[in-house]
Amino acid sequence: MALFLAIETSCDETAAAVFDDALQIRANVVASQTDLHARFGGVVPEVAARAHLQRLMPVIDEALRQSGVRLCELDAVAVMNTPGLVGSLLVGVSAAKMLAVALEKPLLAVNHIEAHVYACRIAAGRDVFPAIGLVVSGGHTVLFHCRSALEFELLGATLDDAAGEAFDKAASMLGLGFPGGPKVEKEAAAGNPRALRFPRAFLHEPRLDFSFSGLKTALLYTIRDLGYQPGGEIPASVRADLAASFQQAVIDVLVAKCAQALEQTGLNRLCVGGGVAANKTLRQALQQMCTARGAELFVPPMSLCTDNAAMAAMAVELYRLGQFAPLDLDAIPTYRPRRPVKSTPLVTTTST
Repeated sequence: MALFLAIETSCDETAAAVFDDALQIRANVVASQTDLHARFGGVVPEVAARAHLQRLMPVIDEALRQSGVRLCELDAVAVMNTPGLVGSLLVGVSAAKMLAVALEKPLLAVNHIEAHVYACRIAAGRDVFPAIGLVVSGGHTVLFHCRSALEFELLGATLDDAAGEAFDKAASMLGLGFPGGPKVEKEAAAGNPRALRFPRAFLHEPRLDFSFSGLKTALLYTIRDLGYQPGGEIPASVRADLAASFQQAVIDVLVAKCAQALEQTGLNRLCVGGGVAANKTLRQALQQMCTARGAELFVPPMSLCTDNAAMAAMAVELYRLGQFAPLDLDAIPTYRPRRPVKSTPLVTTTST
């Protein structure tokens, strides 16, 4: 059985995981940086990169300890090298290359966004492809036609802000703090999602793109029209209604675009990943839509929704095909569709 070490440092979570080629997760360790960025109201790239430098090796050591796997027993090293904050990515990529050279083991490059979809495959314990894939997080809101575990066709994406970023800004305007997604969801539980009307961009258009900048602006003006200052004191009942109505607008668009993607492709499976997929109201709305359509919904557990290294088990697919990364692998901050890579026969080496 092949054993893998994976590293994730694409944004503000320092993570490492150990898994095998049966997709069994032996360890999944995440060191959160939320406290470091909370006072800034968002992720500061320079702060994130420095924190990764301090935390990565201890996190790797802990993953190996929990898994009971020694470095010399590893068969490959995987790393998420795109997309993300370039400074943060470089920390993980550099560490992975160093380990691959030292251990004389193959290096595997995993796409962070696509890995969020693959987390559904890990959680399901069976093949879930072909499927529509929705990745909804702080930095990305993307729809894919996933023809297989490694064939992703981009169907649509946000033209401006990601849904998670919109939640963060909404939380700031409502005086809820950072990170915004969980705080808006908690506040919305006490509110009326139909109390206030907010825009839903492209809701009835066939295009599969997203836009949330107008929604954020609408929230800003609504708070002012109600006689309050964004980020200031807002009565609890009003704040709850604002949060619930804002959240519902985001969810309505996400669900509608997933339904359109299923309709346009004729597929009957939907895989959803990313931090915003942890939102219970979104999960319920997606399940209702899929049930009505007779489609299957796959959403990983909370631990695999937010950024983590276990979802890099997508590297197992690359390993089986011999699609190894070169040792001059670079950190790529923007998403690029995967290009076919010539498979290389696996050469087993012995490390002493």
